[in-house]
Amino acid sequence: MRTKLALLALSWLLLPQKAAAQGVNSNRKKLPAIRVTDAPKIDGKLNDPAWELAPTADQFVMMRPDNGQAEPNTHPTKVKLVYDDQAIYISAYMQAPDPQKIPAEFTNRDNIGNADFFLMTVNPNDDGQNPFEFIVTSSGVQADAKISNGNEDFNWSAVWESEISITDKAWIVEMKIPYRALRFANLPVQSWGINFHRRVQNLNAQFSWNFIDNKQGNWTQYDGLYEDFKDIKPPTRLLFYPYASATVKNTSKETTTDWSVGMDIKYGITENFTLDATLIPDFGQTGFDNVQLNLGPFEQQFTEQRQFFTEGTELFTKGRLFYSRRIGGRPIDQFKVANQLSSDEEIIDRPNKVDMLNAIKISGRTKNGLGIGFFNAITDKTEVTIQNKTSKETRKAVINPFSNYNIMVLDQQFNQNSAITLINTNVTRIGDFRDANVTGLLWHVEDKKSRYNIDGSFKMSTISDDASQPNLGYTFDTSIGKHAGNWRGEIGYNVESKDFNPNDLGILFSNNEQTIYSFLAYRILQPKGIFNNYQIRMYYNMNFLHTPGTYVGTNAGLNFWASTRKRFGFGGNLNFSTPRKDFFEPRQGSTSGIFFKAPLRVNFNHWGSTDYRKKFAVDYNWYYTFFKDNPRESYGFRFAPRYRFNNRFSLIYALRYNKTNREQGYVRKVNQDYVNNNPGTANLLDQIIFGERDWTTYDNSLTGKFSFSTKASLSLAFRHNWSKVPYHNQYYTLQKDGSLVANNYQDNHDRNFNSWNLDLNYVWQFAPGSQLIAFYRNSINPSHNFAPANISFSDNINRLFKEDMQHTFSVRLVYFVDYNNLKNIL
Repeated sequence: MRTKLALLALSWLLLPQKAAAQGVNSNRKKLPAIRVTDAPKIDGKLNDPAWELAPTADQFVMMRPDNGQAEPNTHPTKVKLVYDDQAIYISAYMQAPDPQKIPAEFTNRDNIGNADFFLMTVNPNDDGQNPFEFIVTSSGVQADAKISNGNEDFNWSAVWESEISITDKAWIVEMKIPYRALRFANLPVQSWGINFHRRVQNLNAQFSWNFIDNKQGNWTQYDGLYEDFKDIKPPTRLLFYPYASATVKNTSKETTTDWSVGMDIKYGITENFTLDATLIPDFGQTGFDNVQLNLGPFEQQFTEQRQFFTEGTELFTKGRLFYSRRIGGRPIDQFKVANQLSSDEEIIDRPNKVDMLNAIKISGRTKNGLGIGFFNAITDKTEVTIQNKTSKETRKAVINPFSNYNIMVLDQQFNQNSAITLINTNVTRIGDFRDANVTGLLWHVEDKKSRYNIDGSFKMSTISDDASQPNLGYTFDTSIGKHAGNWRGEIGYNVESKDFNPNDLGILFSNNEQTIYSFLAYRILQPKGIFNNYQIRMYYNMNFLHTPGTYVGTNAGLNFWASTRKRFGFGGNLNFSTPRKDFFEPRQGSTSGIFFKAPLRVNFNHWGSTDYRKKFAVDYNWYYTFFKDNPRESYGFRFAPRYRFNNRFSLIYALRYNKTNREQGYVRKVNQDYVNNNPGTANLLDQIIFGERDWTTYDNSLTGKFSFSTKASLSLAFRHNWSKVPYHNQYYTLQKDGSLVANNYQDNHDRNFNSWNLDLNYVWQFAPGSQLIAFYRNSINPSHNFAPANISFSDNINRLFKEDMQHTFSVRLVYFVDYNNLKNIL
């Protein structure tokens, strides 16, 4: 019996891809691909003879909100596709009662805004999982994305052409997608999965050519089929992006200048695999980080803003083992150089970042669904300068060695909805610094109709501080769930050993944990009453330490979100946590047995978002948290109005306010130096001190853009974050049972933190793929100590403006060169 069950399971897993596709896409639309000798001119006019030869893709079906309804008679859509030796060409004729009233906001590339759009997905491998996506809005703005597991990655960018026009009956799109922008096999005859979408903003509706059923499967499995592309050959994909930049930085003390030249390269190793390389990288124009005061036990995580690390990384981010900010981040200073200085030495120059020398990535996927990825980056040695206070002699000390970061991925997809992945990350540092290696096996398996799934992973980490005694750790996660239909749910188990540590190249906030987790949700799939959609979700988690298995606490909650027919989105949450043993706040390690007994916690929050079609719209949220048998309470709100003055100019302001009263948190562990300097405190030696504090945060931000055209725009990004944290005069000693007892500790731990940044960015795309970028930043480095904690907002601003501001001016020119065009010229 067991043998039969095993064979049945194996045959189900190895079902051919096409059989799985028929499970969700049995009524697939099909059209022949038509070759032309005279390519249409991309000008937004449908007067080219090529379009007369092509069959029409029409009779679109609503994807949302009324899934399955036919397109209305007022908005018929007709799409045609032809091809030649260089590219595929698409035209779309989209009728509307009054085309002049179609929303058409100008935005930056890859942003839709308040506009209609036409969207095309192209999947040359027809695997139901990895299409390319090309979008043109009613203002002519382009957007493109690479899709993986149903997720759109708009960081991916290709160079392609499009134009629009608006008549008295319709708006029209013409597109040219060069073969260099796609990945396809070198076969004499092939068929591609293709679908077309149309978004009608005024109707709040999206339509697709091939119907996408929201009751089962993933939307990428519902492509139509264009058959019989004949004798098309993948071109030589060799693209160069040479750049030159110049930067001036000015403070009241000094002015520095710098310049740089370098290049990004994309090379098609085969028809399906691409090498990306950045040589002498320059990231001087990346956006600022939203730095905030952090008094917790875990590091703050920042989003990646360097294009090389955001584009085409979907293979490398599997398993959450790749946190790219580790590369070129702050020096690790493993040996704590500052603690090893003699009494007459001091550090006079400490770099705050590590220079990256170069990076490459190779990625792609075979016709049989095997994804292969290789990533490598090298960072330079980083040193501090140490000076003798008496002799003024200097010496260097390494705080971050020459380092190599490496990732290898094998990702086998099957059945158009499932995958098994093997990933390895490695960090090798020259010298006696630590090395790290992490390997993970991941699986996501669905039934052929994509209703039920099994998810899981097993990962192992090896940290080599001492090559003779590597530190081994592991984590395991598995779950089974239903993610289709009205009722959805999941139940799973996760465990992390005390030595599992992926943080040399990944990010994990805490280990030595195990959790039993679950959720149950109900959502509507068709509009009902005033709602276009809504979902109610309940979750329940039980938490333990892995070693020695201590019960930590339980958390549960109820969530609700909805969107009305009039475009008001709103939702709320009720979250509950039992009293819990917090083994991380005391900062002594989760295996030390030392914990803080956190009280029972109840949190309410609500959010809302009004109709973005209107010139004025608002996003808002508020929350309140109370704690049983504890004086602590937290509350706050965020209010973010936005105004669109016209299709070219818009502004968004946001104010966030958070207040926590009488929070109890870690301050320090008392050492001998404190006892020596504070007579009568010998009883506190080696004790863990907690303090009671009030914490107030104001976060003001302003973003805006003015578009001169679809090729040129000016954008603004401003943020000021201020936190003040005065401590109460009474401090406490953490007891073995997790409680706090008042003591005679006295010191000043008040905090006043400011982070100020203002960016202005002008971008001009003067040729396809080529840009001129002028950049200005006004900033004040995050600071803790320039003002007392108990001051008003206006007093804080006055003190802030007395700080030394840094002004940064930068100009960067990037030029796109296609080897094929260069070859023809030469």
